Amino acid sequence: MHPFMRQISITYRCAMRFRENELADTGLNGCQTPYITTLYRQPGISQEEMARELNVNKSSVARQLASLEEKGYIRREPSATDKRILLVFPTERALDLKDRLYRCYADWNTYLTKDFTEEEKAQLFSLMVRVAQRADDYVKGGDCACEPSEGM
Repeated sequence: MHPFMRQISITYRCAMRFRENELADTGLNGCQTPYITTLYRQPGISQEEMARELNVNKSSVARQLASLEEKGYIRREPSATDKRILLVFPTERALDLKDRLYRCYADWNTYLTKDFTEEEKAQLFSLMVRVAQRADDYVKGGDCACEPSEGM
């Protein structure tokens, strides 16, 4: 694995473990929290839209949402205009967790950047936004002018 991607992968996996530890009493696992935070921003989003939003496949969305529904964090209902489309909404249980969940994300960011200056934090954020946008462009059909590069 390329060193740059390895660092992103390690950070992602550690973030999931951090969220699992911080939210252990909720029954949520680390990879379920992005589904809930998506619903905070977009209640009533369809499962298909959620898959696109999170850049995961539809079957993964269906599995995670089934688990969240079983745990009482979401509810799904057919669209009024197309019964084949399931719309997803946060439940009161999910809404009650909102401040704690966002605090968990903020605490992780604070932990990671503890020794950074404000300028370094801003630069890191700016660069990561660019990296994420480039990755998203690829997934959404952008060109991939991938050229071999020297190791990072």
